[in-house]
Amino acid sequence: MPTFSRTHWFEGISMRHTFSAMVLVVGTSTLYAEPTPIDWPDLIDQSVQSYEDPFLDLDYEQVDDLRRVVALQAEIDGGNSSPETGTQLNEVKAELSAQGIDADWLISQRWIVAERRELAGAAGNAALDGETISLGGFAIPAPPDEDGSAMAYLVPERGMCSHVPPPPPNQMIRLRLSDGWTPTRVHEPILVTGRINIDPSDRQMMVVDGFISMNATFSMDVDEVQTFGQSDKAVAPATNDWAKSLADGFQNGTKSGVTGQ
Repeated sequence: MPTFSRTHWFEGISMRHTFSAMVLVVGTSTLYAEPTPIDWPDLIDQSVQSYEDPFLDLDYEQVDDLRRVVALQAEIDGGNSSPETGTQLNEVKAELSAQGIDADWLISQRWIVAERRELAGAAGNAALDGETISLGGFAIPAPPDEDGSAMAYLVPERGMCSHVPPPPPNQMIRLRLSDGWTPTRVHEPILVTGRINIDPSDRQMMVVDGFISMNATFSMDVDEVQTFGQSDKAVAPATNDWAKSLADGFQNGTKSGVTGQ
């Protein structure tokens, strides 16, 4: 049966203490990680933003002519065309060809381009997945989650999802709130701090003008919310240019004008 000397015993104690210290340091660094201030463009996966879009150079009349080509071709394919339909189709194609536009090729590209646009608007920056960040934006109240958690959405500009169309999914964050705070009004300006994750979601929600699809690439477990006085309501900017300087101010310890948490 093996025996252990006093030296071995002390070595074992030392190793256990060292391991405990390592766990404590790692745990502390995780729990008290300093948030990284970011701005909205940082959320976007830049690797999928560059792609060929042959439709960008078309003017309104050219796009309208392409719609006519699609409609006329659909009539012919569906067996509902008149003797003039084929003639009209050839005339529109000839007009576009005279302008250097290949209608058939462009129409064949429309779904490819649509997929690339969708990817560009939905792809999130993988480098931020799981990171603790701070970001300024405008909060939209949301119904509680299935588990009862208070929820909201963060968007980069005032008016989005109500009087203005929703932003791309990679410019919307679904917030899981804590500490009993919820937005007091639609588009309340706030600065949030918490762990952000790439966690796509799409929920139907009533926002001012009716039901709308809240399609968000990100979710965030919110640790802290900085809110602003009611007096700011009338003068808060319509765009998010203030967010970066606001985050820098908090990073430097400047919190003037802040109320709430």
